[in-house]
Amino acid sequence: MGSNNVKMPEETESKKLKPCCACPETKKARDACIIENGEENCKSYIDAHKECMRKMGFNI
Repeated sequence: MGSNNVKMPEETESKKLKPCCACPETKKARDACIIENGEENCKSYIDAHKECMRKMGFNI
């Protein structure tokens, strides 16, 4: 009988996270600020979201 070498899907799924799905909390806060106040007034929210994206492995 052969051995069962099946890889768990979780191992590959975490590396394939799409940018749209990463950091939903900072993305929501950033988007709400931009809608309400304009992009030029939301630098701290934009920077926080970029930092989160970098921590998730995205080159921003």
